[in-house]
Amino acid sequence: MVANNQSWSHMDSITQFALGAAIGELTMGRKIGNRAMLWGGIIATLPDLDVFIPYGGAVEDFTYHRSATHSLIVLSAITPLIATALINYYPNTKKFTKHWFLLVFFALVTHPILDCFTVYGTQIFWPISDYPVAWSSIFIIDPAYTVPLMIGLGAAALMTRASPRGHWANSIALTWSVIYLGWTLIAQNIVTNRAIQSLEKNGTKYSQVLINPAPFNSVLWRVLVMTDNGYLEGFYSLLDKDPNIKLTHYQKNHHLLASLKNHWPVQRLKWFTRGYYAASQRDNDILMTDLRMGMEPYYIFRFKVGEYSSNSATPVINERRRKPRPLKLIPVIYKRIWNEGVSLMHAKN
Repeated sequence: MVANNQSWSHMDSITQFALGAAIGELTMGRKIGNRAMLWGGIIATLPDLDVFIPYGGAVEDFTYHRSATHSLIVLSAITPLIATALINYYPNTKKFTKHWFLLVFFALVTHPILDCFTVYGTQIFWPISDYPVAWSSIFIIDPAYTVPLMIGLGAAALMTRASPRGHWANSIALTWSVIYLGWTLIAQNIVTNRAIQSLEKNGTKYSQVLINPAPFNSVLWRVLVMTDNGYLEGFYSLLDKDPNIKLTHYQKNHHLLASLKNHWPVQRLKWFTRGYYAASQRDNDILMTDLRMGMEPYYIFRFKVGEYSSNSATPVINERRRKPRPLKLIPVIYKRIWNEGVSLMHAKN
């Protein structure tokens, strides 16, 4: 994990390192040995170093991450600088200049592309556009994606350069990583169609629907539906026999933000969450919650944006409010994959 808990908004650092290392082995492994994996992994984690940059506040740190350092334009521009530095560091590898450039470029750009598959995505076209591209088809930690990459790397590291077996093991793992990402998009599309059919069948009026995977898998999916007066949450497993998705209604309390509509953190969170947010009052504090990461009532990103005084809400300096993560839900989530009779609502209480 990385600083400021921002790792909970993009693919974890271990996965990014493993992907970069696999690319390093593919491009340079037979030429410089295991150093290729090491440099590929290091380079692949460079975009996340921006978590150490203070942007001025909790909302700022949350929403400005994954911009310049995750831009395909910026990463393409710095590729020659890094590749040249490595060639100068290893002058006897100058004959592999093209391969060094390939290692650096693909190790860098696959980082933000992989982040695009998460629910928060990344601003890959910055500075032309600050729109976060997010396909929301993979959880930030997914063993089915990461473990095969690590196995391939292990095989490549243990076998000599003279043997092609390690190289092929790594290549197979990389191929699997691409296939698996494609599978997550297919699975998401299946659940999206089921969710829309279920909503229409029940006559539910909605404005937005978000489908993203439950933690650590791509079989059980969380369904988040925004309506005029609240939001609905439910879960659907690809193994479920009942096509009707059971949804629970919650209040979004947007009225609490009425007097704070011109407050920058409120405006920023409305934009960044793409409308998937709720407001709440805790004592005198007005909180905004990003509904995309977590599940009711446990959410990763919640911010204090105002305070009640004299019967009205006033703006305050924003701050992050953390809530303990319910580890007891993990085994229940896996039970729910196989058994649609398992209730996550009961486990939350």
